[in-house]
Amino acid sequence: MKLGKFGKGAAVVAMATLALAACTSEDPEGDTPETSATESAATGGTNDDTIYFSAGEVEWNGYNDLTSATYSTYNSVVNERVRSAFTYFGPDASININEDMGNVELISEDPMIVEYTINEDAVWSDGEPIKYEDVLLTWAAQSLSDGENEDGTPVALFDHVSGLDYGDRVPDGPQGEPGGKSFTVEYTNPYPDYLLTTVIDFPAHVVAEQSGMTLEEMVTAIEAGDVEAMRPAAEFWNTEWISNTPGELPDPAIALSSGPYTYGSWEAGQSITLVPNEMWWGDAPATRELVFRFASPDSHVQALANGDLNVVEPQATVDTIDQIEALGEAVTLGTYQTLIWEHLDINRGEGASLAESPELREAFAMCVPRQLIVDNLIKPINPDATVMNAREVFPFQDTYEEIVSESYDGQYDEVDIEGAAALLEEAGVETPVNVRIGYSGPNPRRTDQVALIKDSCDQAGFEIEDIGNPDFFAAGGNLDTGDFDVALFAWSGSGQITSGQNIYATGRPQNYINYSNETVDEAWDALTSTLDTEEQKEQTKIIERALWEDLYSIPIFAHPGVAAWDSTIQNVEPSSAQSGIVWNAEEWVRSE
Repeated sequence: MKLGKFGKGAAVVAMATLALAACTSEDPEGDTPETSATESAATGGTNDDTIYFSAGEVEWNGYNDLTSATYSTYNSVVNERVRSAFTYFGPDASININEDMGNVELISEDPMIVEYTINEDAVWSDGEPIKYEDVLLTWAAQSLSDGENEDGTPVALFDHVSGLDYGDRVPDGPQGEPGGKSFTVEYTNPYPDYLLTTVIDFPAHVVAEQSGMTLEEMVTAIEAGDVEAMRPAAEFWNTEWISNTPGELPDPAIALSSGPYTYGSWEAGQSITLVPNEMWWGDAPATRELVFRFASPDSHVQALANGDLNVVEPQATVDTIDQIEALGEAVTLGTYQTLIWEHLDINRGEGASLAESPELREAFAMCVPRQLIVDNLIKPINPDATVMNAREVFPFQDTYEEIVSESYDGQYDEVDIEGAAALLEEAGVETPVNVRIGYSGPNPRRTDQVALIKDSCDQAGFEIEDIGNPDFFAAGGNLDTGDFDVALFAWSGSGQITSGQNIYATGRPQNYINYSNETVDEAWDALTSTLDTEEQKEQTKIIERALWEDLYSIPIFAHPGVAAWDSTIQNVEPSSAQSGIVWNAEEWVRSE
C-alpha cells in the first residue's frame, strides 16, 4: 500500500522501532475496481463520501488546543487535520519531514542552529501567506512573562501548556524577515527534540487584527518584549479560540486552517465534521467529510458493526478482540504496540488523603496489584505484556532493562498486605483511609482496575472509592480542582526524549500535583541540553530513581494497541505514536 506522506517526506529520526502486527483480514486486492481512490483523484482528488471516527466521548472544545484547559488528545486528533507542522509521526513513531509545509535542516551543532523554509505555496484558509510573523507569534506565546509568582518563578502571559519553555531554550527568538518564508532558530544549548519543536501554530494576522494592532505593530511589540502592548493579543489567544458553547464553531474568519481540512459543522454532544480546506496547496483530501463522533470507548465495536463508525481505536479490553474478530472479513483488525502508558498519580495537595506522609503513599503502592491488573486485563490482549517499572522508557525499548535495573529495586513488584497495614499503623492514622481514585469515565478497563485495587487495598486498611466520571479532566472537574486522591490515566507520547520535563519538573504546566524535587530538576536540565545519548540515559536513571523514591506516580503498563476499520476503507494504518490511527486520515478513502 502506498501512502502519500511516505512519498513526500523521508523519515529523519526513528524514536522507537515498533512492529505493527499483521492485520487479521486482508485489504482489498487487485480485483478491487479502480474507481475508488484512483478515479476520485482524476476527478478532483476528493471522493464525495463520509468516514466516521471516534477518539472517545469527550467533546471537542477549541481551535486553540494548547491552553491548560484544552490540551488533550480529544482536541488534537481533530485539530491536527486542520493544522500543518514541519514534521509528522509515521506509523512506527519515526519523525518525517512534511514537505507540504517546507523543510527543516540542522545547519550548526555548536551553536545549535536550525533552518526552516516554509513552502512558497503555503497559505492560511483565508489566502494569507503563512510567513515569519506566524513563527514569531508562536515563540511569543511561549516566551513573554507577566511578572513573577511569590516564589520567584515567572508567570506566562499566554496560557500555553508548555509555559515559557521555548523562550528559555531560544531566548533571542526566531530570526527572519517580516513577510519572509525562511528563518533560523538558535538554541542556547543542544536540544535533542528540536525536530519536534512546533514553530507555527496560529495565524498572526488574525491575532493582530483582533487585538487592535497592525501586524507590524505586533512584530515590534514582540521583538521589544512589550508585555503591555501584547496583553490584548494574549487575551485573545487565551480565550477567543476556545469554544465555551458546545455546537458553536468559532468564526471561520478567525479559526483558520493550514491543513487539508477545515471545520464544517459541530453537533453538540454528537460530532464535529471536517471538510476540505479549499485553499490547501497539497494533495486534496481523499474523502470529502471526516466526522469525529463523541462516543464512549465501550460503544466503539458495536458502532463499527452498525456502520455508525468506520474506523475505531477501542479500548483494548479482554473482550474487544473477540468482538472484532466475530465481525469477520468485513472488518480489518490491527494489534500493535503503543507509546501510551497507564499510571496512578498521587495527589499531594491540601486535603488529599495520601498527602500526609510518605508512609501512606508507600502503603498504597504496596497494595496496588499491578501484576494482577496486567495478568487479568492486558495479557489476554498482549501475551508478552509486563508490569511497567519506568515512566520515560517502555518495556519494549532497548534501554529499558538497564534503566530499570539502576533506578528501581522491585519493592512494589508483589502485593504486601501485611507490610502496607504495618505502615498505616506506623503512620498513626485512623483506618480505613479513604482513597478516591478518579478517571475519565465511562471506561470499562479503568473501572476494572479500580475494582482490583479495591479488593487488594481494602484488606490493608484503605477504603478505595471509585470516583470516575465524564468530567474528571474537564475545566472545573476533579483534576482541575484537586478533588481526588489518586488520578488514573495515561500519558500519550511518541518517544520524545524531553517531554517528561513538562510533567515532573518544578513549576511546569503539566505538573498537576505540584511536585518538586531539586535532583529531578537538575537531571532534566542536563538531559534536555545534550545530544549525547549515553548522558541522556544516565540522567534518565537519576530521574526514574527519584520518582520511585518520592512515589510521584505508580506506572502500571504500556497500552496494547487495538484498531479496527471497515475493510473497504483504504490507507488506514495504525500508529504507535500519539497521533494514533488518524495520523494520515486525509488519505482514507472507501474502495466502493
